[in-house]
Parts: sequence; structure tokens; C-alpha cells
Amino acid sequence: MVPHSLYTVELVCVGNELLIGKISNTNAQWLADRIVRLGGKVSRETTVRDDLDEISSSIREALRRRPNLIITSGGLGPTHDDMTLQGVAKAVGRQVQLNQMAIQFMKAHYRRFAPSVIRFNKPRLKMARLPNGSEPIENPVGSAPAVSTSCGQVTIISMPGVPRELKAIFNRSIAPLIRKKTGNTSFLERRVMVRGIAESELSSTIDKVMNHYPSIFVKSHPRGSRGLRSPKLELHLTSTSSDESRTRRELSNAVAMLIRSVLSRKVSKVAGNRVIFRMMK
Repeated sequence: MVPHSLYTVELVCVGNELLIGKISNTNAQWLADRIVRLGGKVSRETTVRDDLDEISSSIREALRRRPNLIITSGGLGPTHDDMTLQGVAKAVGRQVQLNQMAIQFMKAHYRRFAPSVIRFNKPRLKMARLPNGSEPIENPVGSAPAVSTSCGQVTIISMPGVPRELKAIFNRSIAPLIRKKTGNTSFLERRVMVRGIAESELSSTIDKVMNHYPSIFVKSHPRGSRGLRSPKLELHLTSTSSDESRTRRELSNAVAMLIRSVLSRKVSKVAGNRVIFRMMK
């Protein structure tokens, strides 16, 4: 079992469409949320074009940082611009070759969802060309299998960019892998909505709370205002720990300390309005 502070994950998202603003990178957001809630720590997210050199260099850079896991999304399809697996192979210094298990996974998919497909043409076979030594991971809802590649102590898992397929593969195969490594580590959070105090006036209070509870991170998010005299903030308190009951107590105490500190300083006078706290679900 790896302590949560050490089990790190990097995300490498591949696709021109992400970098020209055609679509939002919802895969990275979804993956980060799931990984953190499983007790992992997302240390970096990189987005690159559908370019062999860009993909391979981004993976090599991630490997040099030695995270426990690198997850790539996108670029596993049959077209010319799907080159993530070639990029992984180049990054780890291997060739790609047809993988018979990947072919079997694909045949099972076509028998179930597209029985009219009677032969594998070159574009379809491209999805079964994996880096030497890699293992395919069955895609329960799509044709392109995910791929696991080991490089020293780092595991690289490449998944399709289609959100439905990515989520199905992650929930079925990747989440159990992460949970096995993080054990009983839990991610906990509290959210508090604050009205009547400017973000700049709350900064020192947040620092005070975080210094007193070093395992808790407090982030302030402006949520609009009713004019300059009535600002609105969301305070998001988060912590990851293997001792859930203690962390819950610390989060509750941190919220109480934050509220007491604000009220004791009477900073509401600075904002020109009374301070209102509201716990959020």
C-alpha cells in the first residue's frame, strides 16, 4: 500500500480538438475528481497535440518525475491522427506490434455490437498494435482496448478519449487498481459560502487556519457579488487521510475556527456589510 501523499498520478490528454477550443477537456476534470476521491494525488495534467514527438516527449518528461501512474486519454482510434500508442512506444524505447489478446477483445466487441464486421482491415488492426510488453485492457463499451505499459516503477495506462468509453474502462479496471494502492485513504471536503467579506480580507484568516491544520487545504472561490459592498465567496476545505474520523473532526474544527476568526476581527466592517456563513452540501 502506498501512502496517499506518495501515490501520484499524472494525466496526459491528447487531441488537437482540446487545443483549438473545439471541446472542453472534461476527461481531465472527471479523472482528477475520481482519482482524488480514491485517495490518489494528481500532480500534473498536460494536454498535447496529435503529434508523435509531442506525445512521446510529454510522456518522457512525466517518466522523469516518476509518478506512480501516468494516464493518457485520446488517440487510440483507427485514423491517421491516432498515435498515442506509438508515442508511448517511442517514449519507452520499444516497437509496436500486433497483440493477439487485443485482437480477441476487439473481435468480441464486434460480435456483440457490430456482427456485420467480418474482417479486420488495416485501420482496425491499428488499434491492436501495442508497445512490446504492454497488456490490453478490455473496453466494455467500445472497440479500442485500453493499454497498460510498465516502465520501471511507473505504469502508463492509455485510454480512449471518448468520455463514455474512458469512464467505463476507468470504473471497471483502473479504479480498483488505484484503490488497491491507496487502501483506506479517503478524500474529505467541506464547503462554506460567505457573504459580506472581500477575498483579500479573508486571506490572512485562511493562512491562519491552514497553519493550524496543515493537513487541510483551504481555497477561496469568488462567486460574484451584489455590488462591491456585498461580495460572495465559496470556501472549499479539503483533506486526504487514512484516518477518516480524525479528518472529519479536523475539518469541522477548521470551519469553526475560520468562522470565529472572521467574527472576532470584525472584518465585516471592511466589507461594509454583515458577514453571513452558510454550510453547503
